[in-house]
Amino acid sequence: MNVVVLLGAPGAGKGTQAPLLAARLGIPVVATGGLFRAAVRDGTPLGLEARRYMDAGQLVPDEIVVKLLLERLGRPDAAAGVILDGFPRTDVQAAALDRALADRGSAVSAAVLVDVPAEELIRRMSGRWICRAAGHPYHEVFSPPRQAGVCDLDGSELYQRADDQPATIRARMDQQLGALGQVIEHYRASGVLRVVNGLQEIDAVAAAVDAALADAGVTAAG
Repeated sequence: MNVVVLLGAPGAGKGTQAPLLAARLGIPVVATGGLFRAAVRDGTPLGLEARRYMDAGQLVPDEIVVKLLLERLGRPDAAAGVILDGFPRTDVQAAALDRALADRGSAVSAAVLVDVPAEELIRRMSGRWICRAAGHPYHEVFSPPRQAGVCDLDGSELYQRADDQPATIRARMDQQLGALGQVIEHYRASGVLRVVNGLQEIDAVAAAVDAALADAGVTAAG
């Protein structure tokens, strides 16, 4: 079984690479948010337990998250493995995952970091603007309007939400990168970390991810 952990800061392109990698390897992407929603929707015992915390606005304990992941690993479509996206988020979660997998005679096959410098992440995420009239999205680098500050479609003013402003993003990024750094070091110490350059074009990043996984002995299912 291949258990691949996909790592990357918000804006690094991890979300773009995950489904592409899943198609190439023939294994599903498992994101904790989706697990929670499915378990709650289906009314499973773990789902009901998770919901108590979610309804109270609290984080679901690591123990429950790991149990949900192990339950997901037991489904037929995950027989050859999974790609974990969004978990682990801390070194404590990474250690808990290691223990749970070891109890099943398994382990993380590779942890692939899509590496993008923090300043580039901030540039990518702080370039987002939307129009006041209908919320049409723009990006000052990747999809700018024809006229600065004006929506191409309805002529309304473009504005930037507080969450997309550089100072807000930088503060959020500092917090997230600290936890990500702990996870990176955990997998570096265990010898399964592989790092790819996330500044490349999407296809080039995908090729680099494939090469990194091949180096770790991870191959397509079947």
